[in-house]
Amino acid sequence: MRLTKIDHIFFDLDHTLWDFDRNSTLAFQKMFDKFNIEIDVYQFLSVYQPINLQYWKLYREEKVTKQELRRGRLIKAFNAFSISFSIEVIDQLSEDYINFLPLNNYLIEGAVELLTYLKPNYHLHIITNGFREVQNTKISNSNIAQYFKTVTNSEDVGVKKPNPIIFEHAIAISGANIDNSLMIGDNYEADILGAESLGIRSICFNYHREQIPQDILQVSSLNEIKNYI
Repeated sequence: MRLTKIDHIFFDLDHTLWDFDRNSTLAFQKMFDKFNIEIDVYQFLSVYQPINLQYWKLYREEKVTKQELRRGRLIKAFNAFSISFSIEVIDQLSEDYINFLPLNNYLIEGAVELLTYLKPNYHLHIITNGFREVQNTKISNSNIAQYFKTVTNSEDVGVKKPNPIIFEHAIAISGANIDNSLMIGDNYEADILGAESLGIRSICFNYHREQIPQDILQVSSLNEIKNYI
């Protein structure tokens, strides 16, 4: 089944094009080395990652602030190892992590190949919930800025995916319309339900292998997307 009459394709960034898990692991290792934190980084991440996902869900739902997200996910994760830091140290750890994060810019396998395949025939865009100060750096440092006509960041719009307002904003600044647009992202709630609430077609890059409704068009590798567009 090929999707027809698509002119504009909107991508999520983290976990869809930018290999957040790999880059985040490297950032944490650098942070642990700087602060002499003697925890195995992979053991720490097995605790931190689900906590981080919980905090991002709360952040999308406007239930915690940016600062509460940054502090809370670290405090809760370190508490699981019976380690506590002052708020001042937590803030420094958080700041360093954010600064270290875009220093490594591994992309999801197949990302450049897919973008190169799509660019001649489609207008490409990004819609991201990530923090403003790092997302543009990620895009620039990973050498994918050339592929995109617009980048819509939730901090600039004032709302986060899945709020339809951010999708409406992205559509408006891109010159697209709902009927000729496609959203590609990894998060079923934020990317897929958010887009489809406006009638925007979508493809879920379900590399997490999560259980989502079978009627949702989904792929497990970026290369598979070429089969549909």
